[in-house]
Order: sequence, then structure tokens, then C-alpha cells
Amino acid sequence: MTGPVRWGVVGCGWVARDHVAPAVRAAGGRLVAACDRDPDAARALNPEALATTDLDMLLDHPEVEAVYVATPNHTHADVVAAVAKAGFPVLCEKPLAAELPEARRLVAAAGGLLAGAAFDQRFHPAHRRIAELVEAGDLGTITAVRIVYGCWLPPSWSPDGRPHDNWRVDEARSGGGALIDLAPHGIDLVGALLDDDLTELAVRTQRRVHAYDVDDGAVLAGLTGGGVLVQAHVSFNTADPLPRRRLEIVGTRAQLVAVDTLGQTAGGILTRLDAATGTAVDVPFDTATGPFTAQLRAFSAAVRGAPWPWPLERDLRLYELLHSAAERS
Repeated sequence: MTGPVRWGVVGCGWVARDHVAPAVRAAGGRLVAACDRDPDAARALNPEALATTDLDMLLDHPEVEAVYVATPNHTHADVVAAVAKAGFPVLCEKPLAAELPEARRLVAAAGGLLAGAAFDQRFHPAHRRIAELVEAGDLGTITAVRIVYGCWLPPSWSPDGRPHDNWRVDEARSGGGALIDLAPHGIDLVGALLDDDLTELAVRTQRRVHAYDVDDGAVLAGLTGGGVLVQAHVSFNTADPLPRRRLEIVGTRAQLVAVDTLGQTAGGILTRLDAATGTAVDVPFDTATGPFTAQLRAFSAAVRGAPWPWPLERDLRLYELLHSAAERS
């Protein structure tokens, strides 16, 4: 089959509204159906698409070819299982689930179908450029990766000032706080940049600022299979005007520093620091394409037969590593 991929979206909150739906269009696809328990949210995603509160109705829609799942974490396994049973390719928001047994159930339910976890940071053009430079040997021997990924997320946070159900700080629905929401991005990104996944991990969490039961900050320290040290600080307690999104790849020949590339939007700055001279040079990359758009293009290509290099089994293995470290902490 050729032509634009026709998408159904399940879960029509702010991520779907502000990022997924625009990315479907920017990637050349069509949003033909939307499902949410709030019919107004489903209608707002695309007035011309089917809007329903019934998942079965979306899955029965004759035009739907692939499904994006953007519901709260604790519902992922059930929704993905239903989508997989209907035989559709599925791209599901990270993390895989709120609880590890549910994540395992999700992966098992997806079976041999085309299925992916929506780690959009894999596809940010700056991060793809970093991966190219690493693979080409430009940095020499990689010794360390350092990540800072923070935001301000109080209990009553809303993406647009309107009343909002902030389920990300409800442990039953999210599975945790800053650690579970933000750290999976960095854990995944290390392997995407280096082709060398984390195999060891330790974490420490804090409940320092916000009045909720989940953590509002965490630090992580780990080691990849190839011996690269990884450290990360993730937070829900860093004020947005402060520097809070930074990625460093340290090598023996050069260091790459990406500022404001972590997150859902396009742009940011990528700088190469030469290890011999200390000279700093800006590295060009596509600053117009956002990570959601690049991700939807890649998955749409997979729907049309291109390879998808990110098996859910690998994503589950890294999620198990994070959960094991969290339990030890």
C-alpha cells in the first residue's frame, strides 16, 4: 500500500493535541480517528476525523492503518493489547506501563506485530547528528554521557492554564514521578546515540519541593556494556526559566554539548569542543523538524515496509533495569 499513513489516536490530552496530531500532518500522514473518554478532547484533535469514546469504534474504522497510544501509563497494556488484537501497527507513549508486570504484558500482547515505544528523543535531528558523529569516530573513544533533563511540575500543573488532571504525579496511574516520567528518555537515548546500551544502573530519588507522593527529582549513575559512564539528573522541581536541558557526550578527541534539544520541540544548539585545542564550533543540524515529526515519519515508513530498529523487547529490558535500580534505592 502507498500514500499517506492513516492514523488513529487513542488518548487526546495535551501531548496528542500539541505534538502528536501536528506531527502526523507534518510527517505527511492523515489523522482519521480519535478516541478519548472526553468526547470534546477527541473532537478537538481533528474536527474532520471520527471522534469517539469507544476504542472498538476506532479500531473498526475502515480507514485506520496505524494507532498512536497516548493514554495514561496505567492503561497502556490494555489499549495496546486491543490494538494488537485488531492487527494494527501501534506506537505507544513511554514508559511502557506504570508497573513492570503490565509492561511485560504489553510486550507479549504486541507479539510479532510492528510495535514501538514513542521515545521521540531518538529522532531529534540534533541527536541523530550526534549519533552520526559518534559512529564516524569524530569524538574518539567515548568515555561519558551526562544528561540534565528537568521541568517544573507542581501538583496543579496544567499545559495551558485550564483545569487539568495531572495524572503524572499520581503513582497509581503514572508509576512514579520524575524518575519514571523523564529518566526513560535518557536511558533510551544513550543506546540510540552510542549503539551501546546501559547494563548497570543505580538511582537516588528525592521528594523535596512539591506536595505529592511521587519523587520530584532523581539522579542516575550507570555503565554501558562497552564501559561508558552515564550520569543523569531528572527533575520536576527545576523552574522553567533555569538551564534545565543539557546533553554532553565526552570523547578523547572531542566533546559534544547539546542545549535545549531534550524535550518535544525543534531546535536547540549543538556545539563541538575540540579536545586538543578547546575550540568550540557550532554543529549544524535541521532545526526546523521536531522530534515527534521525525518519529512519525520513521514509524510511518515502517508501516509501509521500512525496518523499525527499536524492538519492544529492548525497551522492556531497559525498563526492567530502571525498575530494578529504583527498587534497590
